[in-house]
Amino acid sequence: MSLPQETIAQLATLLHDAERDVRDTVKITDAHPGLSIEDAYRIQDALRAHKQACGVRCVGMKMGLTSFAKMQQMGVDTPIYGFLGSDNAVDDGAAVEAAALIHPKVEAEIAFVLRDALQGPGCTPAQVLAATQCLLPAIEVIDSRYENFRFDLPSVIADNTSAARYVVGSRPTSPQGIDLETTGVVLEKNGQVVEVGAGAAVLGNPALAVAMLVDMLHARGQSLLAGSVVLSGAITAAVAVEAGDDVRVRIDGLGSTGLRFV
Repeated sequence: MSLPQETIAQLATLLHDAERDVRDTVKITDAHPGLSIEDAYRIQDALRAHKQACGVRCVGMKMGLTSFAKMQQMGVDTPIYGFLGSDNAVDDGAAVEAAALIHPKVEAEIAFVLRDALQGPGCTPAQVLAATQCLLPAIEVIDSRYENFRFDLPSVIADNTSAARYVVGSRPTSPQGIDLETTGVVLEKNGQVVEVGAGAAVLGNPALAVAMLVDMLHARGQSLLAGSVVLSGAITAAVAVEAGDDVRVRIDGLGSTGLRFV
């Protein structure tokens, strides 16, 4: 049975305040063990509305659980998604205050910037590429609001898939001629290579992840808007960071981007 809207709003406020106050909390399924995926997305929607009421703009979307190993680990056969707020965006090369985050980790991703809106159902990778204005290298900073970064599927969906910060490169690249499946990716921390990967780590092709996002949004009566930034999913494993760390991602054909934790 679906949760009443009052409870949805209370849980969204709990997660919003945990992020604002930089404090962790127990996963919400401890109190609501039967929480459904649909109710989890309703909480995410309420969290988004809460932020928008505080002046945050929704600038795009992000995909999560886009590796087959992660999906198997979580016992699901489809990825999950969250939203990107203007409060998540960091300028290329800028500093991020570590004290404003609970237990941050970084992942290397490929960002899509859409020229055209995309509507499901049946969206294809070819349609995604045709609608894409440019590709950019990206770093996503994830920061679960749950204790010890431990959660289940409904809890992480409600928590906006651990979205915290993201940075994209400053050199837009046309998707034409880029082989997203074989594109090599390097994640560096303090000048040392800590993770390597290729675009195929994201569902075999990051454009497929964006197409799946479009269809998942359609199923809930939503679409992907023109101008959206879409983080297509982690190509590398998440790496913990702290104050003093300098992080950079280099992607073949797309250039690099970075940020510092202070």
